[in-house]
Amino acid sequence: MLKQRTIKTLTRAVGVGLHSGQRVELTLRPAQPDTGIVFRRVDLPQPVDIPISAAAVTDTRLASTIGTGNAKVHTVEHLMSACAGLGLDNLYVDITAEEVPILDGSSASFVFLLQSAGVELQNAPRRFIRVTRPVEVREGEGANAKWARLTPYHGYKLSFEIDFDHPAVDSTGQRVEFDLGAGNYSRDIARARTFGFTRDVEMMRSHGLALGGGLDNAIVMDDYKVLNSDGLRYDDEFVKHKILDAMGDLYLIGKPLLAAYSAFRSGHAMNNLLLRELLAQPDAWEEVTFEDDRQAPSGFLQPVRAW
Repeated sequence: MLKQRTIKTLTRAVGVGLHSGQRVELTLRPAQPDTGIVFRRVDLPQPVDIPISAAAVTDTRLASTIGTGNAKVHTVEHLMSACAGLGLDNLYVDITAEEVPILDGSSASFVFLLQSAGVELQNAPRRFIRVTRPVEVREGEGANAKWARLTPYHGYKLSFEIDFDHPAVDSTGQRVEFDLGAGNYSRDIARARTFGFTRDVEMMRSHGLALGGGLDNAIVMDDYKVLNSDGLRYDDEFVKHKILDAMGDLYLIGKPLLAAYSAFRSGHAMNNLLLRELLAQPDAWEEVTFEDDRQAPSGFLQPVRAW
């Protein structure tokens, strides 16, 4: 049987929120089988649990926000991406503010935290959402067109194409494909950082965004070049970060997908719209388990090895 996974022991991190600039403490704790991933606002007078789901996403401006009632958690996608890449099913995320810490702007620090805690197999079958026919969402026409789709695939594969008219981005790869069965998430995707442009910073900060952003947790570009002294971590780091984000956004459905995801100029909003469109079409997906793990796709067979 292909089993569910949690972490063996709790682990903690302290940082600042990318948009809020607030100091935040994060504690990751093991959870029982079939719990799923649950964010818990422990700073509120009465702690509030926010289980992940496509419907729990309340805002997608520059990040994915989940919430219930008045309780919200912003910028969950990098931690969710790490959980997807490592194949974790059950986890409590205790948080002392309304935004997940940005740490270094990638998911590598979350991968390190989770792997340091250790991965534990649980005596319950992993439940997958298998896409059985194509589902697509589109927006705009011509030069403004963007789209995202899911198609049937025995495994999990993502391809993404960006379209930025900027010298620093144009000189790197604007399309990348990552297959969980053939690649290594920790090595190939996890270190890709979020990015932004100096021309946008003043506008964002006037709207109370990017207050915690800087060269230590983002790739920052002026009109011509990358300003970070250490340059890029991957030749195609920009589009790899979009894959990282997409993996986190899509894992908010609550279970690992068996599907091929492809997208052009998509983002948090369109990724969530794609999940909602999938769930609204019951004939486009089914929930499956693997009693014989030899029948499972190779990318899901073994817990990812430590660094």
